[in-house]
Amino acid sequence: MIRNTILLAAGAAALFLSGCGEPRAYGKVDKTPYEIRECNKELYRGIDTDPEKHIDKIVVHKKKRELAMYKKGKLIYACKVSLGKNGDKGDKVQAGDYRTPEGSYRIVRKKCDPRLYKSLMISYPNAEDKARARANGVKPGGYITIHGQPKWNADGHADRFTLAHDWTEGCMAVSNKAIDALWIAVKNGVKIDIYP
Repeated sequence: MIRNTILLAAGAAALFLSGCGEPRAYGKVDKTPYEIRECNKELYRGIDTDPEKHIDKIVVHKKKRELAMYKKGKLIYACKVSLGKNGDKGDKVQAGDYRTPEGSYRIVRKKCDPRLYKSLMISYPNAEDKARARANGVKPGGYITIHGQPKWNADGHADRFTLAHDWTEGCMAVSNKAIDALWIAVKNGVKIDIYP
């Protein structure tokens, strides 16, 4: 019992210390629980998607903490999502505010990450975001993604905890099972609408 409590506390600390900002240098990391080499091979070979499973739109409702995938208006898949630590405080205004953006974007890149299981980068900041930040004399930030879990939760044992809290730096975190479903169904250019 004490060991489980210690492990849960350590996991919680790691959860809140991890985020989704700019990737950090980790020296020579050639393999993690996420099989980075295998992930990169998928991207290089172009076998990261299945044309029969392609979707054309992702919708996120921040208040509901829900992400949904659509194809020709039909719901294909829905899942729970965690937001930035200040995800319930409104639209992203500037770098470092830990808010998740709201608006219309596109998926612009897939990324294999040694810290977080598979990431789909969105086109934040768009022209409107940049103009608003400029008017406020701040930087809009960037590198906002939909991503899987931190590597300490590679097997999903803490999904109930991680998906019940907002903990990212502004990204949208889903279970590894959900990011796998998105990964195979999404190609660059897919639209994503993020609502309050």
